[in-house]
Amino acid sequence: MTAVHVVVPDGIDDPARPSGGNAYDRQVCRALAEIGWPVHVHAVPGSWPRPDAAAYAALAGVVQEIPDGALALLDGLVASTAPDVLVPQASRLRLVALVHMPLGQGTGDNDARTREGAVLSAAASVVTTSAWSRRTLLELYSLPGDRVHVVEPGVDAAPLSSGTTTAGSLLCVAAVIPGKGHDVLLDALATMTDLSWDCLCVGSLDRDPAFAESLRRRLLDDELGDRVRFPGPRSGADLDRSYASADLLVLASRTETYCMVVTEALARGLPVVATDVGGVAEALGHGAAGIRPGLLVPPDDPVALAAALRAWLRDAEVRLTWRRAARERRGSLTEWSTTTSVLAGVLAEAAR
Repeated sequence: MTAVHVVVPDGIDDPARPSGGNAYDRQVCRALAEIGWPVHVHAVPGSWPRPDAAAYAALAGVVQEIPDGALALLDGLVASTAPDVLVPQASRLRLVALVHMPLGQGTGDNDARTREGAVLSAAASVVTTSAWSRRTLLELYSLPGDRVHVVEPGVDAAPLSSGTTTAGSLLCVAAVIPGKGHDVLLDALATMTDLSWDCLCVGSLDRDPAFAESLRRRLLDDELGDRVRFPGPRSGADLDRSYASADLLVLASRTETYCMVVTEALARGLPVVATDVGGVAEALGHGAAGIRPGLLVPPDDPVALAAALRAWLRDAEVRLTWRRAARERRGSLTEWSTTTSVLAGVLAEAAR
């Protein structure tokens, strides 16, 4: 079977820096190897996707060591910023770009868009993780449709969460950065102090320390310090326990490509209140009769978010409906074996 050289940002195994993209990369590398693909992982140091000259030099060194004619699967955080390094390699290697988040989308950064478009146009194939992001890439760069493929993330099976008797245990799993909307979440929660709830916000506090510190000050100003906690990132058994003790996943993201934490929650039967951005609606899906296992609200709208959370906390019928739909959706989630099979087909085609 053809070997695949997977080029990723350094640190995808770092438990202090969990992300959906890192988890996806780890899962598919392991699963491709399990079905017989020789997988060679090349971790590139640097502050991707905002690299300096040293990072570009490191990437150039890695790519030059990949043999002529080889198949290279490139994480978009690395690939999309480096046309000067990668475009000249397109005649020597079979390049497949794995785009977790389109860098040129919604930023107004024309330079980023130009760089990403050059790389994706030169690639033999482009893989992305949601139908929304595929549409976005086709609109941004006028790529041939037959070269842009959706390979939806899988999810591991998990036991049903036990939750609490009050239904007031809210869980947010996201790095504490502006794009994840924790400030909007706090705005919503500050209007709900008349209700019984607590909120655990699991995620890295190091990506944007100034933003994280501003949230800490907000907790004091709004007297939420005893109800909202930011313990930092959790993984493995610690993260499993966070899900197990939760009643509802809540996310106020401003951007998402797919949002794997939504399916991780649904795998445990947890309903979800989240913003309707990117591919989140795809991840949330539906239970029987088209009933959503939760609710989608507009981004940057704390009033709508608070209304959704109040509906959950106040209405037993809402809770029953969402929980039933979450358990139904649990049975239709994509498994990682399916993700791997679809990706293997894309890679095999690109290797021809």
